[in-house]
Amino acid sequence: MPAHVEERLAGLSRVKVIMQRIDPCLTGTDRALCDLLRVACDAALGAGEIIRSLYEKPHRIRMKGKIDLVTEADVASERAIVDRLRRHSGTPILAEESGSDLSADVSGPLWVVDPLDGTTNFAHGFPYFGISIAYSVAQVSQVGAIYCPLTDELFCAGRGMGAWLNGRAIRVSDRRQLIESLVGTGFPYAIRENLEEVVSLLGRVLPEVRDLRRAGAAAVDLAYLACGRLDGFWELDLKPWDTAAGQLLVEEAGGRVSTLGGGDWNPWRKEILASNGGIHGQLGELLF
Repeated sequence: MPAHVEERLAGLSRVKVIMQRIDPCLTGTDRALCDLLRVACDAALGAGEIIRSLYEKPHRIRMKGKIDLVTEADVASERAIVDRLRRHSGTPILAEESGSDLSADVSGPLWVVDPLDGTTNFAHGFPYFGISIAYSVAQVSQVGAIYCPLTDELFCAGRGMGAWLNGRAIRVSDRRQLIESLVGTGFPYAIRENLEEVVSLLGRVLPEVRDLRRAGAAAVDLAYLACGRLDGFWELDLKPWDTAAGQLLVEEAGGRVSTLGGGDWNPWRKEILASNGGIHGQLGELLF
């Protein structure tokens, strides 16, 4: 059997196995929500196969800004996701690489897609990136899936259905002291315009925590928070596709999401503070 056929069959087998793993998640009484979650997971897994196949190959890179880039993997992943979502329904899609208008009507149902969160990591061979897909209604995420193709980890959540990792229910950590916490953050692409604030926030937080991580993929950071690998996370100047799925994961895993000042939050807010809930106030006092 040709090598490329074997690779394809292995990929299909892996997708089938992980789809079986999400069956325990689909226990909600809202069958429509369960169907949406299955579609999101299926789309994320299919895109993950594409990204994994391109990971260690030469990349075609296009610059969107001085340090903001796009690769062939972003484009191929988004095309596959959009095709899958459109086969399911005619629900509008807000996707990062399609030039979507952030001022578009978001009062109704909307798919919110990041086909490759952590593109810079991917382009440099740094193995920390993922695919993020959320289904939102009136700016409230109802379904979320984040897939990390290199670690083969599928995080997913449905509103009122809990948060899951490869079919296992997950919860945020139970830490209550900031000094015992591992906290994540990220830097905006417009770092020159935000440098003073970014450095100021780092200076306030770093001495008060056990340690800090800046890995470069907000969706994955939020998934890690949901399963207890991080205890808190904040970032400035984000887009809806960075956070729409991760927010739901954190909340369904028992955590809390707000603005830096503790106010109401949705994925169209550019700043985010997320935590296990136990350190939320302590971290927020340093950031606001």
